Amino acid sequence: MRPSRTLVHALTTLGLAAATLSAMAQQYPAGFGPNPNLPAPETSLIPTMNIAPAEPWPQGTRPTPAAGLAVTAYASGLDHPRWLYVLPNGDVLVAESNKPKNAPKENGVRAKVQGLVQKEAGAGVESPNKIVLLRGLKPDGTAETKTTFAQDLNSPFGMTLVGNDLYIANADALWRFPYKTGETALSGKGVKVMDLPAGINHHWTKNVVASPDGKKLFVTVGSNSNVADKGMDIEKGRAAIWEYDIASGKSRIYASGLRNPNGLDFQPQTKVLWAAVNERDEIGNELVPDYMTSVKEGAFYGWPYSYYGQHVDTRVKPQNPALVAKAIAPDYALGAHTASLGLAFYDADLMPQFKNGALIGQHGSWNRKPHSGYKLIFVPFTNGKPGGPPQDVLTGFLSKDGKAYGRPVGVAIDKTGAILLADDVGNIVWRITPAAK
Repeated sequence: MRPSRTLVHALTTLGLAAATLSAMAQQYPAGFGPNPNLPAPETSLIPTMNIAPAEPWPQGTRPTPAAGLAVTAYASGLDHPRWLYVLPNGDVLVAESNKPKNAPKENGVRAKVQGLVQKEAGAGVESPNKIVLLRGLKPDGTAETKTTFAQDLNSPFGMTLVGNDLYIANADALWRFPYKTGETALSGKGVKVMDLPAGINHHWTKNVVASPDGKKLFVTVGSNSNVADKGMDIEKGRAAIWEYDIASGKSRIYASGLRNPNGLDFQPQTKVLWAAVNERDEIGNELVPDYMTSVKEGAFYGWPYSYYGQHVDTRVKPQNPALVAKAIAPDYALGAHTASLGLAFYDADLMPQFKNGALIGQHGSWNRKPHSGYKLIFVPFTNGKPGGPPQDVLTGFLSKDGKAYGRPVGVAIDKTGAILLADDVGNIVWRITPAAK
């Protein structure tokens, strides 16, 4: 019996669709996209170490922008700039920060190796513990003024304004300060509104964003280890995104199992919260990809028991099968060991090619051969979801012989629609605009 024309047409259509999907999948670099290929885990007595030693930008050099774009140093001579926040009047806040000065120290070979790695990679500097304010734009593309906005903080990172209240996420607590539009330094006294899990602070960075309606805050807290190496007792309240209700002052864990969430932003079309998350180490060059994901209320994302959904990490003992069965796979992989920290959705008109998509600051690997990350990338979105392969926006942070001139971290969009990128090794905030025609 011959198949009907309708059936043949349907099968042909399905075949073409499958071929199209297969072709699209081939466009994604290894370890990127909505369905990354995950190889089998690898273990070794000595973990891979491939540090990119920090070295100053050679005179007259800068990162390489994508075609049609230009980049200038908006501010240089900064002191380990990590995170950015643009105030409604256009002023730019820069958190100059590093790990807490007086945090308890870890012992053992792993901790010593990690300390050496951080020092060589340019991350071993003492925390400046302050926020600077950049204002205006000179004809040469640099800021008109730079002032100390807040100081004597405790490893500040995330910042967000709700009404006349500026919230700053320190390593150990969320603080609220009164803010007056246009002031170049905080004049009022701060109030601690929420303690945050601290201690050894294997992952010390705490970010904060406000919900679109300004009623709630969301705060990131990274894990205190790679994969619960010292048990789960020290991980209480960590590897999670917390929700803080401003009106009641109550807080709760909003989502968990996120090893080290950093970047947070709301997708402009859907108003859904997204996070950039750093995954675990020491099971191979291609495992586990860092990722960005929409953050679902009450969801569990696997850490430490499993990765990328329900791929069990056998190093973790005891296991928790019931919890693993609930683990949600993230939306989009960002490459193994890329240290994807910054996340900002583009909701301006100056560069329409980026509209509604995600800009990701990739700090760069220290335990992968070859290096990965060390760039600013863009992920296009369609109807509120990732809609294609990543695109390079700013590269050239690594020299040909493997030195790190810079390491991208926080990303923000200024009032004109230009993209700002914090470089904590180059001590620069870069500003990306359309190239002059």
